[in-house]
Amino acid sequence: MTDGKAVNVPRLIAVPSLITLVVTILRVVGELKHWPSPLVSNVAGGGAALLGIAWLPIIFGPYFAMKLAGSGDTPSSYGKAIGYSIAGLVVLVLGGAIFFYAFTHGSKLGVVGAIIMLVAAFVPAMGWRSLGRTLLGYALAARIPVLVVMYFAMTGNNGAGWGTHYDAVGPQLANLPITTKYIMAGVIPQLTIWIAWTTILGSLLGGIVAAVYTNDKKASVSAA
Repeated sequence: MTDGKAVNVPRLIAVPSLITLVVTILRVVGELKHWPSPLVSNVAGGGAALLGIAWLPIIFGPYFAMKLAGSGDTPSSYGKAIGYSIAGLVVLVLGGAIFFYAFTHGSKLGVVGAIIMLVAAFVPAMGWRSLGRTLLGYALAARIPVLVVMYFAMTGNNGAGWGTHYDAVGPQLANLPITTKYIMAGVIPQLTIWIAWTTILGSLLGGIVAAVYTNDKKASVSAA
C-alpha cells in the first residue's frame, strides 16, 4: 500500500513527543544550574548545544519512517519523497535568507520570509504525505512547550529574564518591549523555521533510511 493509508498521528508521536519534552526540561534545568558547554549554552539561538531538541529529528525522522513503512504505508517513490525533502530545504533556505535580510535591514519583507519558511514545512508531505503529516504533528508537539518556556523565561525576574538561551536575544531586539521581543524571538522562529527544520530534516533522513531498508529487504528476499 502507498501513502494513502490513514495514520494515527497522535499515537505515533506520543512517546517521541514525551522524550522531547523531557529533553526540553533537562535543557532548562541545565542552563539554570550552569551545566558546562557544549552540553548546554545560554547564548541566543542555543549555541548548537548537544542537549537540545533540534537534533532529535535525526532520530525520530527515521523512526517514524520505519514505523510507517513497516505497516505498509510507503510513498509512491522513495526518490520522490527524498527529492521533495530536498526541495523543502531549498525553500527553507530561501525564506530564511529573505527573513534575516529583512530583519537586519528593517524591511517589511520579513513577513514574506516567515511565510516562505512556514510553507517549506509542508513541502516534504508532497513526496510522502503520511511522514510529512507525522513530522508536522511532532514538530508542533516539540515546539509549543518551548514557546511556553520562552514566555516565562523572558518575563521572569520582573522582566530581567532567566539568563538562559530561552530569553537571550540579539542586540536588535534587546530594547524592545517584552511582548514584541517574545513574538520576534520566540513565536515567529519557533512556528516557522524550527517547524520546517524538524519536518524537512526528519523527512529527508527518514526517506533515505526507509529506502535503504526497503532495498536491503528486497535484496534479501531475492537472494533467498
